[in-house]
Amino acid sequence: MPFFFSFFFIRGLAYSKCDMHMPAVFSDLYHLEAEGFKEQGNVYYVKKDYAEAFNFYTKAIDLCPKNASYYGNRAATLMMLSRYREALEDSQQAVRLDDTFMKGHMREGKCHLLLGNAMAATRCFQKVQELEPESSQVQQELKNAESILEFERLAEISFEKRDFRMVVFCMDRALESASACHRFKVLKAECLALLGRYPEAQSVASDILRMDSTNGDALYVRGLCLYYEDCIDKAVQFFVQALRMAPDHEKARLACRNAKALKAKKEEGNKAFKEGSFEEAYDLYSEALTIDPNNIKTNAKLYCNRATVGSKLNKLEQAIEDCTKAIKLDETYIKAYLRRAQCYMDTEQYEEAVRDYEKVYQTEKTKEHKNLLKNAQLELKKSKRKDYYKVLGVDKNATEDEIKKAYRKRALMHHPDRHSGASAEVQKEEEKKFKEVGEAFTVLSDPKKKSRYDSGHDLEDDDMNMDFDANNIFKAFFGGPGGFSFEGNSCKAALLFTSHNYLLIPCSDCTINH
Repeated sequence: MPFFFSFFFIRGLAYSKCDMHMPAVFSDLYHLEAEGFKEQGNVYYVKKDYAEAFNFYTKAIDLCPKNASYYGNRAATLMMLSRYREALEDSQQAVRLDDTFMKGHMREGKCHLLLGNAMAATRCFQKVQELEPESSQVQQELKNAESILEFERLAEISFEKRDFRMVVFCMDRALESASACHRFKVLKAECLALLGRYPEAQSVASDILRMDSTNGDALYVRGLCLYYEDCIDKAVQFFVQALRMAPDHEKARLACRNAKALKAKKEEGNKAFKEGSFEEAYDLYSEALTIDPNNIKTNAKLYCNRATVGSKLNKLEQAIEDCTKAIKLDETYIKAYLRRAQCYMDTEQYEEAVRDYEKVYQTEKTKEHKNLLKNAQLELKKSKRKDYYKVLGVDKNATEDEIKKAYRKRALMHHPDRHSGASAEVQKEEEKKFKEVGEAFTVLSDPKKKSRYDSGHDLEDDDMNMDFDANNIFKAFFGGPGGFSFEGNSCKAALLFTSHNYLLIPCSDCTINH
C-alpha cells in the first residue's frame, strides 16, 4: 500500500478506534493536529462564535478522546450555547478522565445548579474546595446552592398551604441561579395558573415545550390553563397528551377526570334548565360546584347559572348570594352583575341595583345597559317618595274599585274620632296616617296624577295641585246631602268596629253611602 494511502488509512483507524495502541509517531501527529483544532476552537470562543468553537473542540476530541481539557473546553462552549445537559455530560467525562481537573468539577457543579440539582452541585463545589481551598468563586457558588435548597423547601411548604404567591416568589428567586430548571419553571407555571394568571402560566409552559415538546409537566400546565379558562375540550386533549408522555402523571390524570366530570354535570344542569326542571337544574349545578374548587372561571359560571335557576324558583336572596360568589371569583363577569341587579330590582333594593348597573354600563356602554341603569335610577327615585300603594295596602296594579275599597278601609281605620280615647301620642300618629291615606287616595284616584306618579315624576314639581284636606276627602268619598262626619252630635250615624269589618250604621235623618 503506498505511504499516502496507508497514512490516511491509519488516521481513519485513529478516528474510529481511539483506544488502539498506535506507534508514538502517529500519536504525536494526532496530538499536534488535535491541539491545532483546540487552538482554533479557542479563537472562535473568544470571538463568541460558539457554534464554530464547538465544531473544532469536537474535532479535537475525535482525535484525542481521552484528553480531559478538550471535554472541558467543549463543556464551556455548550454552556454558552445554553445546552446545559450536554455540557454536564462533557464535564462529567472530563472529571472521569482527570479527577483533579478543577475546572471540570466547577463546570459540572454549575451545570447541576443551572438545571436545578442543588445537592449534586454542592458535592461538585465541595470537590473544588478540596482542590482549591482559597477559591472565592466556589464559596459564592456554595451559597447559591444553599439558597436554592432553602427556596425549594419553602416552596414545598407554601404549596401545601395553598400559598401560591409565595411559591411563585420562591421559584423566581431559585431560577435566578437555576435558569434552566424545567422543574422550577413548571411549578411556577402551575401556581400562576392556580392564581388565575393564565397568560403568564401559558408563556412559561410554552417556553419549555419549545425546548422539549415531550415534557409531560409542561403539557399538563397548558391543559390546566385551558381548563381554568373554561376551554374544557382543549384542556382534556393536553391532559391526554401529558399522560401519553408520562403515564404516571397523577396531577394530569386527576385534572382530566375533573374536567370530564365538570363538563358532564354542567351540561346536565343546562339541559334540565332548558326543559323547565328548575329544581333538578339547581341540584345539578350545586353538585358541579363541588367537583373542583380551584376552577374559578367555570365555578363563576355555575354560580351564575344557579342564581338564574334560583330566581326562577323565587329564591331571590339565594340568587343574590350566588351572584356575589360568582363576582368574587371573576370580577369581570358582566352576566353575574346583570343577574344580581335584576334580583335587587325584584326585591326593591334599588340602590344596590343602581350600583351594579353602573358597573355594567362603565364596562359596556350599550343602549340596553343604559336603559337598565335609567330604569333602576327611576325606581330608586320613586322608592324615596311616599309609597301611596303601600299606604293604602294595595298592589301597584290595583283597579279603581280596589283603590276605593282600600281607602274606605284605611280611612275608617285611622279616623281621629275613632281614637279619641287614646293617648295623645297615639292620636297624633293616627291623625298622621289618616292624612297620608287621604293624600294617597287623592293621587291614585286621579288618572292623570296616578300616571305621573307611576312614571316617577315629582307631582309638586309638575305644578299639580297637591293641597287637600283629609276630612273633606273623607266627607266627599262617603257623600250624602250633608256629607258624613264624626264631628258634632247633629248626625246620629255611627261606626260599628268589629274584629274584621267596619260597619256604618245610618241614622233616620240622613242617607249614608257606603
